[in-house]
Amino acid sequence: MTMLDANDRALVDGVLARQLRPLAKAITLIESQREDHKARAQGVLEALLPHTGGAMRVGISGVPGVGKSTFIEALGLYLIEQGLRVAVLAVDPSSSLSGGSILGDKTRMERLSQNPAAFIRPSPSAGSLGGVAEKTRETMLVCEAAGFDVLIVETVGVGQSETAVAGMTDLFCLLQLPNAGDELQAIKKGIMELADLIVINKADLDPAAAMRAKAQIKTALHMLRPASPNWTVPVLTLSALKKEGIAEFWQAVSDYRRTLTASGEFDARRRHQALAWMWELIDAGLRSRFRTHPQVKHALPGFARAVEEGTTTPSAAALRLLGYVQA
Repeated sequence: MTMLDANDRALVDGVLARQLRPLAKAITLIESQREDHKARAQGVLEALLPHTGGAMRVGISGVPGVGKSTFIEALGLYLIEQGLRVAVLAVDPSSSLSGGSILGDKTRMERLSQNPAAFIRPSPSAGSLGGVAEKTRETMLVCEAAGFDVLIVETVGVGQSETAVAGMTDLFCLLQLPNAGDELQAIKKGIMELADLIVINKADLDPAAAMRAKAQIKTALHMLRPASPNWTVPVLTLSALKKEGIAEFWQAVSDYRRTLTASGEFDARRRHQALAWMWELIDAGLRSRFRTHPQVKHALPGFARAVEEGTTTPSAAALRLLGYVQA
C-alpha cells in the first residue's frame, strides 16, 4: 500500500465523503501525464479501491444523430427521481483539438449537469483510444468510491470505441434510429455482437418505421450467436425527447443484472474485464518502453525504411529491434 501525503489523504477523504470538488481533482490527477502525478494517482486509487464495485456500469453507443445525449439526460433524470446518483463519462476518440462532441454533450445535458445528484465528465482524448479507455476505467473507480449508483459511459459510436466501452461496462446498449437500414448492414458493423440491449430511439417520429426496424434487428440477432446463454437481447423502442420508454429501459437493465447475477456471469464478466485490463496495461507499457529504448530509437527509422523499400523483411527487422531490449 502506497503511503499518502496529507494532500492526497484529504483528496481520498473528500471523495469518500461524496464531495464533487475532491472528486474532480482526483480525476484530474489520474488524467495527468506527469510521472510524479502518475505515482500519486496510483496511491489514491489503491486507497479508494476497497470502496469501489458497487455501481451499475452501463455503456451507451450509437451513431451521431441518434440522440445519445438526450437519452442519457432523460435516463439520468429518471434514475435521480428513483433516488439514485448518476455519473456520466464521455469517451471521445476524436481529435483533442476539436473536442469532438464532448462540449456539445455538456451543453445538451444542461438539466442533468446542474443536478447535484449527477456528475458529468468527458474523458481526455490524447490521440489514443487505449489511453482514453485506461483513464476512463480509473475514473469509473473513483466515481464508484464517491458513491455513485449508476455509471453511464458514452462513446461517439465510430471506430473501435464500442469495443473499448463494452470491455469496461456491465451492460452495453446500442442506440439505433428507426431508419437505420437493413439487418445485414447492422451485422457488418460488428457492433450488434457487443450489445446486451438494443434501443430504437426517436420512435415517435415514425412509429411504423420504428416497428419495422425492431423486426429487422430481431431477425439479425437470430443470425448471431448470443453472448450469454442466459440472456436474449431485448429490442426496445422509445422516445427520449418525450421521456417515453425510459422506465421500461431501466427495467430491462435491472432484469439483465438480476439474470446474470443469478447465473454467476455478472461477477465473472467483471473479473474477466479486470484481468483483460491488466494485460492491456502490460502491453501498453511494454510498447512504450520498447519505443523509448535508446538503441531502438536510433535504429527504428532505418529498419522502417528498409521494410518499406523491400530490402529486409518485417520479421527480420522486428527480430533485430526486439534483440536490443532483451535482457
